[in-house]
Amino acid sequence: MLKRVAFIFFALLISCYMGIIESQKLKHLTNELEVNVAASKVWELYRYLGISKLAAQELKNMIQSVDVLKGDGGVGTIIKFTFVPGNSSYTEEFTMIDDLKRVKVAKGLEGGCLAMGCSVQIVRFDIIERTHNSCIIKSDIAYAVKKEFKANNPKPDIQLLADFAQVAKRVLESQHGI
Repeated sequence: MLKRVAFIFFALLISCYMGIIESQKLKHLTNELEVNVAASKVWELYRYLGISKLAAQELKNMIQSVDVLKGDGGVGTIIKFTFVPGNSSYTEEFTMIDDLKRVKVAKGLEGGCLAMGCSVQIVRFDIIERTHNSCIIKSDIAYAVKKEFKANNPKPDIQLLADFAQVAKRVLESQHGI
């Protein structure tokens, strides 16, 4: 009985969440980068906290720190990026990780375009296999703007995610002698 009630509650919650998201017209910013490394190796980096920690190490001119506020890198993990010079930040929660499809989704909680008038910010990474030794890192930011901020046209910056992908490509290809 408890399982059935929990399932119904979960289904209702997902339906409401999806209804809220679908009722707002989401805009998308996307970046794709080909990497000459197997998708499974790239996924190992993106799957948990690896890409965030690597980006913080390699992009010190942009990222001051990455702090894990909750979790271990799985669904429910909350991380906070503090940007140089340290006066702005972005916090997100991992909401979905699919190892079979190599997809990771995070919902923005505060900062980023949410601080500029967006009502929703969803970051999605897809690691798409091309051959057994190459893949595409697809980074996507979906967002919606609050009505009162539409004139300002706030939007997130996909460049940081593009930089994450470039760092991943450089490091992984270097490790594999490419």
